[in-house]
Amino acid sequence: MGLSEWFSTFAAALQVQDGGTISTRYRRITRRLNIDFWSTDSELSHSLYVGSYGRNTATQGFSDLDMIFEIPTDQYKQYDSYQGNGQSALLQAVKNSIAITYPSTQLRGDGQVVIVSFTDGITFEIVPGFLRAVDRVYLYPDTNTGGSWKITDPRAEIQAIRERNGACNGNLVQLCRMMRAWKDTWNVPIGGLLIDTLAYQFIENWPNRDKSFIYYDWMCRDFFKWISEQDQEQQVWRAPGSGSYVYRQGLFQYKAKQCYNIAVDAIKNETAVPKQEWAAKDKWRQIFGTRFPD
Repeated sequence: MGLSEWFSTFAAALQVQDGGTISTRYRRITRRLNIDFWSTDSELSHSLYVGSYGRNTATQGFSDLDMIFEIPTDQYKQYDSYQGNGQSALLQAVKNSIAITYPSTQLRGDGQVVIVSFTDGITFEIVPGFLRAVDRVYLYPDTNTGGSWKITDPRAEIQAIRERNGACNGNLVQLCRMMRAWKDTWNVPIGGLLIDTLAYQFIENWPNRDKSFIYYDWMCRDFFKWISEQDQEQQVWRAPGSGSYVYRQGLFQYKAKQCYNIAVDAIKNETAVPKQEWAAKDKWRQIFGTRFPD
């Protein structure tokens, strides 16, 4: 098994495998909400996968599935003028609706979402939102500090990732997934949207962005170097497409630099004469964990 096969096998291991279960739950939740809010039993209308799953950057074993459900705009005034916290009332209405389909599943409202916790470890986080016709962004409820409405534009983020991924031979999505494996292995204090944001910025000018798996060792090495050199004083980045603020969770640069050095050693092992393939794979497994082939 050569270098290309190592990384293609790794990519396959990161692919979400339980999409059937996710789809079934998504359709059941959507149908129930459509019955109660739209008087239709559609399993697909008015719902949207968002977050890493919507951007197609989630990996097998991810725990939080984010979705937005569109609430009819004529109900906005009802909740906006609510006596008390109308945002909390909206979350409660969504929660009560889902409970009809999942009466024995743990449900709770939490600030901006309704959380549905399934026993297999997958958690659905449902954001109810009003879609503004003028700009196609969502107003969603925030129950904190008395209640307010926030704005999110996940469609723009999904589209931006999709377009750049298509322009670089699918390598953006694979880079985002590999860096999630790095995050998990090294306990890196970095959120998924920031990973995607940084990968999106990096790959735009990476000279081998149109190549295939044979260049993935260089792509990982160069990405680690690039993010290790990010300004440690920087607190916020702008998400692809939407321009939303993406805040850092902590300093990730030091661990990125460590893994850059390991990647450099791995590539030296790959190109040694004779090749030291076992040593190279061991280095990549140090970076990415046991899902990288041994």
